[in-house]
Amino acid sequence: MKRRDFFKTGMLGAAALSALPLSELTASSAGPTTGSIATPFGSVADPVLSIVKGTRIADAVRAAVEGLGGIKNFVSQGDIVLLKPNMSFPNPPEWGSTTHPDVIRTVVEMCAEAGAKRIIAVDFPMRRAERCLEKSGMTALSKDMPQLTFVQIGEEKDFVKVPAPDATEFDEIAIAKLLKKADVFINLPTAKAHSSTSVSLGLKNLMGLIYDRRSFHGSYNLHAAVADLAKIVRPQLTILDAQYALLTNGPGGPGKTQQLGRMIAGTDPLAVDAAGVRLAEWNNRMSEAEDIRHLAAAAERGVGSLQVPEEQIVRTNLG
Repeated sequence: MKRRDFFKTGMLGAAALSALPLSELTASSAGPTTGSIATPFGSVADPVLSIVKGTRIADAVRAAVEGLGGIKNFVSQGDIVLLKPNMSFPNPPEWGSTTHPDVIRTVVEMCAEAGAKRIIAVDFPMRRAERCLEKSGMTALSKDMPQLTFVQIGEEKDFVKVPAPDATEFDEIAIAKLLKKADVFINLPTAKAHSSTSVSLGLKNLMGLIYDRRSFHGSYNLHAAVADLAKIVRPQLTILDAQYALLTNGPGGPGKTQQLGRMIAGTDPLAVDAAGVRLAEWNNRMSEAEDIRHLAAAAERGVGSLQVPEEQIVRTNLG
């Protein structure tokens, strides 16, 4: 599988390991401030999906990525890697509303092994950032991972407006500047129910990279807007954390949680979400991916596929 290029726009300045304002990371960076963010969507590599069953999180993450050929298919020596976990709520990871810190830990370790120069985890928290980091386990994670920098975004200066000529809901959108500083973008969503979109998986997780989320929920058709965003911001790799799934009362919980013990990795972000939909009953009902309106809209816009041939899926059972 050939590594698809993202944006290579220079190095980030040094940053301390903590939740830092964006300016401290980008003050010395060069690179464009406008234009498309999406990675080119050409032929999809074989395999497309890697689905792992196993309750040992680190082993499951590694097996999921190995099913796609290994982390070096995505990360090269000297790369700047941007991770987008869900860190939006001040809840323990077992609630399923945030990405489990052991998922992030393992991905960071793999990226470092592949020679990444800098690894950054970014999110726009829904609650007070410091409390979100602490309660979700990210603060504890930061203490023993010098390779990782956590970044909180939320101020207008942290974002840049880019045109969206193919979107149906907006003409332009303000997205995180860090997307344009990274060589590799890896999306690390958690699997959970959502009150407005039925599920919140990889595509919905991208909303943590935009400035004006209120418009998505108020001014726009939310389902169409999420699909529009998925056309603009496309990760090279998505790893869906379905170890602990929040089945009801999402996105923040608390609600019914089930340890599904699944990890899904893929190069097609829509296919990852479609596989995630089929894992459980969300909001007390079983759905097909085609029933989830923002996923159906994304398929219509050419974001990816809702159905992947079995020969393009690697399945691993770790016991």
